[in-house]
Amino acid sequence: MIPVSFLKGKRVAVMGLGRSGTATAKALLASGAGVMAWDDNEGARRIAAEAGIPIGDPMAINLAKAELVVWSPGIPHTHPQPHPVAEKAAAAKVPVVCDIELLARAKPDQRVLAVTGTNGKSTTTTLLAHVLDHAGIAAAAGGNLGTAALDLPELPGDGRYVLELSSYQLELVRSLKVGVAILLNITPDHLGRHGGMAGYIAAKRRLFDLVTPGGAVVIGVDDGPCRAMAAELSRLGLRVVPVSVDKALDNGVSAPDGVLLDQGRRVCDLKDFPRLPGRHNWQNACAAYAAARAEGIDAKTIVKALESYPGLAHRQELVAVSDGIAWINDSKATNADAVEKALVCYDHVYWILGGQAKEGGIAALEKNFGRIEHAFLIGEATDAFAATLEGKVRYTRSGTLANAVAAARSLAVSDAIPGAVVLLSPASASWDQFKSFEHRGDTFRDLVKGFA
Repeated sequence: MIPVSFLKGKRVAVMGLGRSGTATAKALLASGAGVMAWDDNEGARRIAAEAGIPIGDPMAINLAKAELVVWSPGIPHTHPQPHPVAEKAAAAKVPVVCDIELLARAKPDQRVLAVTGTNGKSTTTTLLAHVLDHAGIAAAAGGNLGTAALDLPELPGDGRYVLELSSYQLELVRSLKVGVAILLNITPDHLGRHGGMAGYIAAKRRLFDLVTPGGAVVIGVDDGPCRAMAAELSRLGLRVVPVSVDKALDNGVSAPDGVLLDQGRRVCDLKDFPRLPGRHNWQNACAAYAAARAEGIDAKTIVKALESYPGLAHRQELVAVSDGIAWINDSKATNADAVEKALVCYDHVYWILGGQAKEGGIAALEKNFGRIEHAFLIGEATDAFAATLEGKVRYTRSGTLANAVAAARSLAVSDAIPGAVVLLSPASASWDQFKSFEHRGDTFRDLVKGFA
């Protein structure tokens, strides 16, 4: 836990009691701050109260007496409509910040490496922390990923915090000093929360306002918004390291065919690393490599770390290889765009999918149906997905994940196709049968480990 002693004796409101809000409230209480926490969800309030967190509705008090409102980034504070508490804080001129801001104020001299982008943030964050650790540098990864900011451990003076930052968090942080800033990519996402694409791009752009003098910017240049941003930042005199998996770069880090190039010189073949499959992971690896080089780590050490990276749970996680068949947990892939990134990595797929379907379903994946040997449908999306697959892909209505795993195993072993994979990549939310995508992926892992 990170102490926030600068708020000792101050009154602080905490809005939202999920992972980050709960960690914030506990850190504030441990540091001697006066805390009043709230969540619009009654169940969340009850759980927090049982943990000893004071609960009170900020709409029922004089909020002007608060030093800060620490805001859960998941709650709208501007678009599409500001929450009433955000409006009340603005009227009272009380700053609304997120937990990253408290970390920044508590640890102003600690070196921070920050990662953002539409896709790939979590893998790049954990991969970079793994590289630092492999190089003997104390590192802790968290933020939008996994460990909440104030639940991170205290580090020695030369340690690094590697923070995954969402667009929501970037809107709510002011004091963070970033030594290396990574922007992977920008594609349309969360547009309602940012008032459109321009607002979303502007939120991502805020990361570079936080870069310290002499700091480095690592930026993917395979999409238009990022290319424009890289050109702008170069004109402003920042040290920009471009990254591409679309073309080889003479000045930057690239891997257009999976071979990682530094300034055009071959470093390693990323296709040799099975836990970094596909072009999207090549981009993640290039970005982590570029950031690690900016931190002074030599190329050979980075390559050894890439080779030993264990992968991130639920994101093309290699669970086991049994009877020559690889079992892949990609439970985090809850929409067609995320599933496509997995499908293109394999030629013979026994695909487990389904749950609560997202808008658009799986029609956009038709160009990859030739890679699928058989599909196993589960959950509420079964009928809709079956209609899309009809006449194009063989499928089985399995109903449950346990049935799908058993059926996929039986068929894949019987077919005995070299290079076959059983891929849980659901293209759906999990809530019809599971508590979360993590719960779904954990269940898949347990089922596989029962026989592998």
